[in-house]
Amino acid sequence: MRIGIDLGGTKIEGIAIDDNGVERERLRVPTPKGDYGALVEAVANLVLAIERARGQRGTVGVGIPGAISPATGLVKNANTVELIAHPLDRDLGAALGREVRVANDANCFALSEATDGAGAGGRVVFGVILGTGVGGGIVVDGRLLTGPHAIAGEWGHNPLPWPRDDERPGPPCYCGRSGCNETFLAGPSLSRDHRQATTEDLRAPEIAARAESSDRDAIATMMRYEDRLARALAVVINILDPDRVVLGGGVSNVARLYREVPLALPKYVFSDKVATPIVKAKHGDSSGVRGAAWLWPPQR
Repeated sequence: MRIGIDLGGTKIEGIAIDDNGVERERLRVPTPKGDYGALVEAVANLVLAIERARGQRGTVGVGIPGAISPATGLVKNANTVELIAHPLDRDLGAALGREVRVANDANCFALSEATDGAGAGGRVVFGVILGTGVGGGIVVDGRLLTGPHAIAGEWGHNPLPWPRDDERPGPPCYCGRSGCNETFLAGPSLSRDHRQATTEDLRAPEIAARAESSDRDAIATMMRYEDRLARALAVVINILDPDRVVLGGGVSNVARLYREVPLALPKYVFSDKVATPIVKAKHGDSSGVRGAAWLWPPQR
Protein backbone atom coordinates (compact mmCIF):
# COMPACT_ATOMS: atom_id res chain seq x y z
CA MET A 1 0.00 0.00 0.00
CA ARG A 2 1.24 3.48 -0.92
CA ILE A 3 0.08 6.48 1.08
CA GLY A 4 0.23 9.94 -0.49
CA ILE A 5 -0.18 13.20 1.40
CA ASP A 6 -0.90 16.57 -0.21
CA LEU A 7 0.02 19.28 2.29
CA GLY A 8 -1.94 22.34 1.19
CA GLY A 9 -2.49 25.74 2.69
CA THR A 10 -6.04 25.03 3.87
CA LYS A 11 -6.26 21.22 3.98
CA ILE A 12 -4.07 18.15 4.24
CA GLU A 13 -5.36 15.31 2.08
CA GLY A 14 -4.24 11.72 2.21
CA ILE A 15 -4.97 8.71 0.03
CA ALA A 16 -3.96 5.08 -0.11
CA ILE A 17 -3.48 3.36 -3.47
CA ASP A 18 -2.62 -0.20 -4.31
CA ASP A 19 0.08 -1.42 -6.71
CA ASN A 20 -2.24 -0.84 -9.67
CA GLY A 21 -2.99 2.76 -8.69
CA VAL A 22 -6.51 2.01 -7.48
CA GLU A 23 -7.57 4.33 -4.68
CA ARG A 24 -8.49 2.46 -1.50
CA GLU A 25 -8.86 5.24 1.07
CA ARG A 26 -9.10 9.04 1.20
CA LEU A 27 -9.12 11.29 4.26
CA ARG A 28 -8.53 14.99 4.83
CA VAL A 29 -8.02 17.33 7.78
CA PRO A 30 -7.64 21.13 8.10
CA THR A 31 -4.10 22.49 7.90
CA PRO A 32 -2.92 23.88 11.25
CA LYS A 33 -1.82 27.50 11.04
CA GLY A 34 1.34 29.06 12.43
CA ASP A 35 2.70 25.97 14.18
CA TYR A 36 5.23 23.69 12.50
CA GLY A 37 5.00 21.06 15.21
CA ALA A 38 1.23 20.89 14.79
CA LEU A 39 1.70 20.45 11.03
CA VAL A 40 4.01 17.48 11.52
CA GLU A 41 1.63 15.96 14.04
CA ALA A 42 -1.38 16.45 11.73
CA VAL A 43 0.36 14.71 8.81
CA ALA A 44 1.57 11.84 10.99
CA ASN A 45 -1.88 11.34 12.51
CA LEU A 46 -3.47 11.36 9.04
CA VAL A 47 -1.08 8.63 7.88
CA LEU A 48 -1.87 6.54 10.95
CA ALA A 49 -5.63 7.06 10.46
CA ILE A 50 -5.39 5.78 6.88
CA GLU A 51 -3.41 2.77 8.05
CA ARG A 52 -5.98 2.00 10.75
CA ALA A 53 -8.77 2.24 8.21
CA ARG A 54 -6.98 -0.14 5.81
CA GLY A 55 -5.56 -2.41 8.48
CA GLN A 56 -2.06 -2.32 7.03
CA ARG A 57 1.12 -0.25 6.97
CA GLY A 58 2.18 1.66 3.87
CA THR A 59 4.97 3.67 2.34
CA VAL A 60 4.57 7.43 2.74
CA GLY A 61 5.16 10.23 0.25
CA VAL A 62 4.33 13.89 0.84
CA GLY A 63 3.82 16.70 -1.65
CA ILE A 64 4.50 20.22 -0.40
CA PRO A 65 4.32 23.74 -1.90
CA GLY A 66 8.10 24.00 -1.77
CA ALA A 67 11.13 21.72 -1.85
CA ILE A 68 13.78 20.15 0.36
CA SER A 69 17.06 21.94 -0.29
CA PRO A 70 19.84 19.47 -1.18
CA ALA A 71 22.31 21.96 0.29
CA THR A 72 20.75 22.22 3.77
CA GLY A 73 18.19 19.43 4.04
CA LEU A 74 15.62 22.05 5.00
CA VAL A 75 12.42 23.19 3.26
CA LYS A 76 12.80 26.18 0.93
CA ASN A 77 10.59 28.12 -1.50
CA ALA A 78 7.40 27.19 0.38
CA ASN A 79 4.33 29.42 0.44
CA THR A 80 3.22 27.54 3.54
CA VAL A 81 5.74 29.53 5.54
CA GLU A 82 5.59 27.33 8.63
CA LEU A 83 7.55 24.71 6.68
CA ILE A 84 10.49 26.93 5.73
CA ALA A 85 13.88 26.04 7.25
CA HIS A 86 12.65 22.77 8.78
CA PRO A 87 13.75 19.19 7.96
CA LEU A 88 10.23 18.01 7.19
CA ASP A 89 11.19 14.60 5.79
CA ARG A 90 13.31 13.76 8.82
CA ASP A 91 10.76 15.06 11.31
CA LEU A 92 7.94 13.09 9.70
CA GLY A 93 10.21 10.05 9.49
CA ALA A 94 10.91 10.30 13.21
CA ALA A 95 7.22 10.71 14.01
CA LEU A 96 6.24 7.66 11.92
CA GLY A 97 9.28 5.50 12.49
CA ARG A 98 10.10 5.03 8.79
CA GLU A 99 11.50 6.80 5.75
CA VAL A 100 9.22 9.50 4.36
CA ARG A 101 9.78 10.93 0.88
CA VAL A 102 8.94 14.60 0.32
CA ALA A 103 8.71 16.38 -3.04
CA ASN A 104 7.40 19.58 -4.57
CA ASP A 105 3.67 19.41 -5.29
CA ALA A 106 4.14 20.23 -8.99
CA ASN A 107 6.64 17.39 -9.23
CA CYS A 108 4.06 15.11 -7.62
CA PHE A 109 1.51 16.24 -10.20
CA ALA A 110 3.91 15.44 -13.05
CA LEU A 111 4.79 12.05 -11.56
CA SER A 112 1.13 11.12 -11.18
CA GLU A 113 0.25 11.99 -14.75
CA ALA A 114 3.37 10.29 -16.14
CA THR A 115 2.76 7.11 -14.13
CA ASP A 116 -0.89 6.38 -14.84
CA GLY A 117 -2.41 9.59 -16.15
CA ALA A 118 -2.49 11.62 -19.34
CA GLY A 119 1.28 11.29 -19.80
CA ALA A 120 1.49 7.53 -19.28
CA GLY A 121 3.63 5.84 -21.92
CA GLY A 122 5.71 8.93 -22.64
CA ARG A 123 9.44 8.73 -21.94
CA VAL A 124 9.71 12.46 -21.15
CA VAL A 125 6.70 14.22 -19.63
CA PHE A 126 6.49 17.87 -18.62
CA GLY A 127 3.73 18.53 -16.11
CA VAL A 128 2.43 22.09 -15.88
CA ILE A 129 0.46 23.73 -13.08
CA LEU A 130 -1.56 26.77 -14.16
CA GLY A 131 -3.36 27.86 -11.00
CA THR A 132 -2.91 30.61 -8.44
CA GLY A 133 0.77 30.16 -9.28
CA VAL A 134 2.68 28.49 -12.10
CA GLY A 135 4.78 25.39 -11.53
CA GLY A 136 6.13 22.43 -13.38
CA GLY A 137 7.73 19.02 -13.06
CA ILE A 138 9.77 16.75 -15.30
CA VAL A 139 9.53 12.96 -15.41
CA VAL A 140 11.97 10.87 -17.45
CA ASP A 141 11.42 7.14 -17.85
CA GLY A 142 9.00 7.15 -14.94
CA ARG A 143 11.39 8.94 -12.55
CA LEU A 144 11.27 12.50 -11.30
CA LEU A 145 14.06 14.78 -12.46
CA THR A 146 14.76 17.14 -9.58
CA GLY A 147 18.34 18.33 -10.12
CA PRO A 148 21.13 19.25 -7.70
CA HIS A 149 19.24 22.35 -6.53
CA ALA A 150 15.78 20.67 -6.45
CA ILE A 151 14.41 23.23 -8.93
CA ALA A 152 14.06 21.23 -12.16
CA GLY A 153 10.83 22.23 -13.89
CA GLU A 154 10.52 25.62 -12.16
CA TRP A 155 9.63 27.36 -15.40
CA GLY A 156 7.26 29.76 -13.61
CA HIS A 157 10.23 31.87 -12.58
CA ASN A 158 11.84 32.10 -15.98
CA PRO A 159 11.15 35.36 -17.83
CA LEU A 160 8.40 35.40 -20.44
CA PRO A 161 10.19 34.68 -23.74
CA TRP A 162 10.25 37.08 -26.69
CA PRO A 163 8.49 39.88 -24.74
CA ARG A 164 6.67 42.54 -26.70
CA ASP A 165 7.16 46.22 -25.94
CA ASP A 166 3.99 46.41 -23.86
CA GLU A 167 5.10 43.35 -21.84
CA ARG A 168 8.35 44.91 -20.62
CA PRO A 169 9.49 44.93 -17.86
CA GLY A 170 6.47 42.87 -16.83
CA PRO A 171 4.53 42.69 -13.58
CA PRO A 172 6.52 42.35 -10.35
CA CYS A 173 6.82 38.80 -9.01
CA TYR A 174 7.05 37.74 -5.37
CA CYS A 175 10.45 36.20 -6.17
CA GLY A 176 11.82 39.75 -6.45
CA ARG A 177 12.05 39.95 -10.24
CA SER A 178 9.66 41.19 -12.90
CA GLY A 179 8.13 39.56 -15.95
CA CYS A 180 8.25 35.94 -14.75
CA ASN A 181 6.05 33.45 -16.61
CA GLU A 182 3.97 33.20 -13.44
CA THR A 183 3.09 36.90 -13.59
CA PHE A 184 1.53 36.37 -17.03
CA LEU A 185 0.18 32.81 -16.87
CA ALA A 186 -1.28 32.25 -13.40
CA GLY A 187 -5.07 32.40 -13.11
CA PRO A 188 -5.05 35.76 -11.28
CA SER A 189 -2.69 37.10 -13.96
CA LEU A 190 -5.19 36.24 -16.68
CA SER A 191 -7.87 38.11 -14.73
CA ARG A 192 -5.57 41.10 -14.20
CA ASP A 193 -4.73 41.29 -17.91
CA HIS A 194 -8.42 41.32 -18.82
CA ARG A 195 -9.18 43.96 -16.18
CA GLN A 196 -6.40 46.22 -17.45
CA ALA A 197 -7.71 45.94 -21.01
CA THR A 198 -11.43 46.27 -20.27
CA THR A 199 -11.94 47.38 -16.61
CA GLU A 200 -14.06 44.21 -16.15
CA ASP A 201 -13.15 42.16 -13.09
CA LEU A 202 -13.69 38.54 -14.20
CA ARG A 203 -12.18 35.22 -13.18
CA ALA A 204 -10.45 33.00 -15.75
CA PRO A 205 -13.42 30.63 -16.29
CA GLU A 206 -15.75 33.58 -16.95
CA ILE A 207 -13.33 35.09 -19.46
CA ALA A 208 -12.99 31.76 -21.26
CA ALA A 209 -16.78 31.28 -21.33
CA ARG A 210 -17.29 34.73 -22.80
CA ALA A 211 -14.64 34.02 -25.42
CA GLU A 212 -16.51 30.87 -26.46
CA SER A 213 -19.63 33.06 -26.79
CA SER A 214 -17.81 35.37 -29.25
CA ASP A 215 -17.19 38.24 -26.84
CA ARG A 216 -14.48 40.25 -28.62
CA ASP A 217 -12.76 41.54 -25.50
CA ALA A 218 -12.63 38.08 -23.96
CA ILE A 219 -11.33 36.58 -27.19
CA ALA A 220 -8.56 39.19 -27.27
CA THR A 221 -7.60 38.40 -23.68
CA MET A 222 -7.51 34.66 -24.35
CA MET A 223 -5.47 35.14 -27.52
CA ARG A 224 -2.86 37.12 -25.55
CA TYR A 225 -2.80 34.42 -22.89
CA GLU A 226 -2.52 31.57 -25.40
CA ASP A 227 0.33 33.25 -27.25
CA ARG A 228 2.20 33.81 -23.99
CA LEU A 229 1.64 30.21 -22.93
CA ALA A 230 2.89 29.00 -26.32
CA ARG A 231 6.03 31.13 -25.98
CA ALA A 232 6.73 29.86 -22.46
CA LEU A 233 6.16 26.22 -23.45
CA ALA A 234 8.25 26.60 -26.62
CA VAL A 235 11.37 27.20 -24.51
CA VAL A 236 10.68 24.02 -22.55
CA ILE A 237 10.06 22.06 -25.75
CA ASN A 238 13.28 23.40 -27.28
CA ILE A 239 15.24 22.13 -24.27
CA LEU A 240 13.43 18.93 -23.26
CA ASP A 241 11.52 17.93 -26.41
CA PRO A 242 8.98 16.10 -24.21
CA ASP A 243 6.69 13.38 -25.50
CA ARG A 244 3.75 15.15 -23.83
CA VAL A 245 2.94 18.32 -21.94
CA VAL A 246 0.21 17.77 -19.34
CA LEU A 247 -1.71 20.75 -17.97
CA GLY A 248 -3.20 20.93 -14.49
CA GLY A 249 -4.49 23.63 -12.15
CA GLY A 250 -7.62 25.74 -12.50
CA VAL A 251 -6.71 27.34 -15.83
CA SER A 252 -6.18 23.89 -17.36
CA ASN A 253 -9.97 23.52 -17.42
CA VAL A 254 -10.20 26.11 -20.22
CA ALA A 255 -10.97 23.88 -23.21
CA ARG A 256 -9.79 26.28 -25.92
CA LEU A 257 -6.19 26.05 -24.68
CA TYR A 258 -5.89 22.55 -26.16
CA ARG A 259 -7.08 23.85 -29.51
CA GLU A 260 -5.27 27.18 -29.73
CA VAL A 261 -1.91 26.70 -28.01
CA PRO A 262 -0.73 23.87 -30.33
CA LEU A 263 -1.54 26.14 -33.29
CA ALA A 264 0.67 28.88 -31.84
CA LEU A 265 3.64 26.68 -30.92
CA PRO A 266 5.21 26.37 -34.42
CA LYS A 267 5.95 30.11 -34.44
CA TYR A 268 8.32 29.65 -31.52
CA VAL A 269 9.65 26.06 -31.44
CA PHE A 270 12.95 25.48 -33.26
CA SER A 271 11.71 22.68 -35.52
CA ASP A 272 10.28 22.21 -39.00
CA LYS A 273 7.30 20.41 -37.45
CA VAL A 274 5.80 20.62 -33.97
CA ALA A 275 3.60 17.76 -32.86
CA THR A 276 4.03 17.90 -29.08
CA PRO A 277 0.67 16.91 -27.55
CA ILE A 278 -0.73 19.40 -25.03
CA VAL A 279 -3.18 17.39 -22.93
CA LYS A 280 -5.34 17.86 -19.86
CA ALA A 281 -4.51 15.99 -16.67
CA LYS A 282 -6.40 12.72 -16.28
CA HIS A 283 -6.57 12.79 -12.49
CA GLY A 284 -7.42 16.48 -12.07
CA ASP A 285 -7.13 17.80 -8.54
CA SER A 286 -6.16 14.33 -7.30
CA SER A 287 -2.92 14.24 -9.26
CA GLY A 288 -0.85 15.90 -6.55
CA VAL A 289 -1.80 13.48 -3.81
CA ARG A 290 -1.55 10.49 -6.15
CA GLY A 291 1.91 11.60 -7.24
CA ALA A 292 2.99 11.80 -3.61
CA ALA A 293 2.02 8.16 -3.24
CA TRP A 294 3.98 7.29 -6.41
CA LEU A 295 7.15 8.78 -4.87
CA TRP A 296 7.56 5.11 -4.01
CA PRO A 297 7.51 3.75 -7.57
CA PRO A 298 6.49 0.26 -8.63
CA GLN A 299 9.31 -2.25 -8.38
CA ARG A 300 10.83 -2.94 -11.80
